[in-house]
Amino acid sequence: MDPQKHIVIVGGGTAGWMAANLFQHQLAPLGMRCSLIESPDIPTVGVGEGSTPQLKQFFQQLGITESEWMPACQATYKNGIQFCDWSTEAGYEQYFHPFPSAVDKQTAKGFLQHSIARQRGVAVDAQPDRFFLAAQLARRHLSPKVSSKGAVPLGYAYHFDAALLGQFLQTRATGRGVVHLSGKVVSVQQHPSKAIASVTLDDGRVIKGDIFVDCSGFQSLLMQQHLAVPFHSYATQLFNDSAVAVASPRLDPLMSQTKACALTHGWRWQIPLTHRTGNGYVFSSAYCDTQQASEELVQVLGVNANDCDIRHLKMKVGRVTEHWRHNCLALGLAQGFIEPLEATALHLVQVTLESFISAWQAGGFSQQHQAEFNQRINARFDGIRDYIMCHYLMNSRTDSQYWQDNRHNSQQSDSLRALLDCWFAGGDLIAEINRQQIAAYYPVVSWYCLLAGYGRFPTKGLANVTQLIDLKAIDEHMTGLCQHFLSHEQALQVANV
Repeated sequence: MDPQKHIVIVGGGTAGWMAANLFQHQLAPLGMRCSLIESPDIPTVGVGEGSTPQLKQFFQQLGITESEWMPACQATYKNGIQFCDWSTEAGYEQYFHPFPSAVDKQTAKGFLQHSIARQRGVAVDAQPDRFFLAAQLARRHLSPKVSSKGAVPLGYAYHFDAALLGQFLQTRATGRGVVHLSGKVVSVQQHPSKAIASVTLDDGRVIKGDIFVDCSGFQSLLMQQHLAVPFHSYATQLFNDSAVAVASPRLDPLMSQTKACALTHGWRWQIPLTHRTGNGYVFSSAYCDTQQASEELVQVLGVNANDCDIRHLKMKVGRVTEHWRHNCLALGLAQGFIEPLEATALHLVQVTLESFISAWQAGGFSQQHQAEFNQRINARFDGIRDYIMCHYLMNSRTDSQYWQDNRHNSQQSDSLRALLDCWFAGGDLIAEINRQQIAAYYPVVSWYCLLAGYGRFPTKGLANVTQLIDLKAIDEHMTGLCQHFLSHEQALQVANV
């Protein structure tokens, strides 16, 4: 690599500083230098945020231990997500979406067997929770960390304060050579080829670069404003475009899961941090205004609105049609956003970063693999969108027009429509997922947890039979496994050492 290669990141936040750390770690040994431009006028939201298990891999490849970053970011462990009150079907009012783990291999087979049988009219128990260890750990306020040697490790994710994580990553990056420039970009200069040549800051400094990374948030300063990359909206599939967020006191005992509980015009998150609890109400402004949402949220939380710092958020749901154009890469909100129901925001940042570095290197630091890269990232965005939309399509609430309109929304992709047609026809869902080659976005077990978890089956299950598997044996197996895991509080004490 030319030792003068310069990567310029425009915008900070978690996405910008993740990029700075990964570029510095992987490409600085090849001669790259990296700078990040951050405006001091843009505040961070700093709400409690969750991740997917891939974030653990991000820290591991950078050599960052849990004891190093978790205490600094008020982080906790996450076994998965509990969905509450999306369904009115008896016995299916809530379900838990676990992260896939090797320890569930045998019991997951039993769950799939029961789900397929229930899908085809046999009245067996297909509620997911008893079949997955993560759900049982969360129910008992246990962590995913084993307490004894020889126990099978479990896949898990994290909760954290997003503002603190950004600060932690900033300190780490600048300590390893990333140049931090404070200033606001006021103009962008382009080569005749339309590639970006430089950006000018409000104090007159001109910053030249070879690769520019747009982390400027929803304004998408470089990618959408200056390179005119079109935005592909998801508004007809995902109605929510707003949120209100408020902090509440720390939970005791400290839960080890995210909760996503349905409300009148959307859903609320509950995210446990070590010093407080993050809460928010994600809703559609077409059905509910900010004041109504705020009043409903504080009422549910049982707090006084006058004592709360209620923050208002707007969401632009969708993605750019190209995430890499010319010499510019878009990351985070600048590339797109899918509402936070499955905590995929940082997952998409990480996947985009790792895919870009791989494609850029494979092409000799050229744009050779740009089209393939864009296709791959677009497919992942669309695949995640479909999975999240499916939550709304499967709801059985009747208390508001919002939920009814979501359930009857016909603006589905061909992929999602084929999956649901297969499910409600009693067809082979595994074969359909494999045919579409979409298991990389959400595996078979996750689709079955979602579809069976809402209790929406093709038939009422009138054909009563003896259980296909020994459920009592599964319950005893889970109880035995849980004895090998630390409580959430114990695991955090270990992480703090």
